[in-house]
Amino acid sequence: MFALLAFGVLGSWVASDADVELALREPGADETPEGAGVVDEPIKLEGTLITSSGKPADIVGAWPWFRGSSFDIISNDEDTKLMSQWPDGGPKALWSVDLGEGYAGPAILNGCVYVVDYDRATVADSIRCLSLEDGAEIWRYSYPVKITYNHGMSRTVPAVTDKYLVAIGPMCHVTCLDSKTGEFKWMLNLPKEFGTEVPLWYAGQCPFIEDGKVIIAPGGDCLMMAVDCETGEVVWKTENPHKWAMTHTSITPMEFNGKKMYVYCGSGGVAGISADDGTLLWETTEWKMRTNVPSPIVIGDNRLFLSGGYGNGSMMLKLVESEGEISAVSQFRLVPEVFGSEQHTPIFYKGYIYGVRPDWQLVCLDLDGNEVWTSTSANSFKRLGPFMIANGLLYVMDGNGKLTLAEASSAGFMKISEAQVLDGIESWGPMAIASGRLIVRDLKKMTCLNISDK
Repeated sequence: MFALLAFGVLGSWVASDADVELALREPGADETPEGAGVVDEPIKLEGTLITSSGKPADIVGAWPWFRGSSFDIISNDEDTKLMSQWPDGGPKALWSVDLGEGYAGPAILNGCVYVVDYDRATVADSIRCLSLEDGAEIWRYSYPVKITYNHGMSRTVPAVTDKYLVAIGPMCHVTCLDSKTGEFKWMLNLPKEFGTEVPLWYAGQCPFIEDGKVIIAPGGDCLMMAVDCETGEVVWKTENPHKWAMTHTSITPMEFNGKKMYVYCGSGGVAGISADDGTLLWETTEWKMRTNVPSPIVIGDNRLFLSGGYGNGSMMLKLVESEGEISAVSQFRLVPEVFGSEQHTPIFYKGYIYGVRPDWQLVCLDLDGNEVWTSTSANSFKRLGPFMIANGLLYVMDGNGKLTLAEASSAGFMKISEAQVLDGIESWGPMAIASGRLIVRDLKKMTCLNISDK
């Protein structure tokens, strides 16, 4: 939604165009459009695989799912030196491809770029595999699903390993393919099979794969589940007694007191689920919002930082264990004027939290919730684009396609370079990086930038 949205988007999508700034959409203003759904479709959809002439690049480096392999939106590639300052005109665009209207960010593995797309001409979700070298399409797998335009269509980032690709489509179809060939393995229709309610503005949750299982949070009949990537069989699932609905946020892995867990913000609160068997370890209703987009971020060994839009601000939770029972306690809550995040998940880096708040300023917070610095209104990242850290540098996109390079430092906002790298139409999709190639997108186009010093 996005992820990325977010995304991360993916986002709490802002109704805007290239020239006119409009207010953020209110929750409930856009219900799922009539005729765009799963009421009359079969449970299992028959898809089509089309192969093309593209070839995987001979380039190492990976960004295998939303927020990267470590779930922190940080890349530490010691083998690739990045430009410390950009030339006039910004980093070179190596290739660009047209996409269906949306905000879905890419995943990168083994010289391939994977993206969830929607093809209006064929009325189908399309999972596409492109070459990291030149953007040429290698294959695409498409299945028919009717979607009415609802401020974009696709919003999710797929998860990829050497063997599997798993993607969640806008109407909550979970598809597993062979990541090399695109060969179909299985599909889950979450609304039909698990009672999932398609979120406002379509699905924004991004899956990830661990130990051969994809971890997803359907809402509906079960809060969370693990599915075997080879067979499509449910390995475990967590009951959903409070009937929390799916939000746009994604699941975050965490370890606490030797227990591996998955943390998720459902519509009614936040829960920690055992990674071993799906047991509910703890839950809290201290933080709940149906339109939640940013994912929880892990702070140290026992804390979680949560943020959102629509006036919710942010919160720090601390996990406490007593006599074998885990509970989540609120340490502090911040009003949105101090910090909140509408669309993208903040970054925890070297003891500080970085993110763009609703007044479009980049903010650095300490772990007590104090504002360390802001970029000030003179450096506004309007319309709330994505951001990431790579090799100690901040890359911050505004919603109009302008990319800024800055120091990732608690000492203050120190801008190094900036450049217009996209056409300026809702550049909200999460970014991805591998071996000095930064992939960015706006509403209709995805571009690969060379940010290495070569």
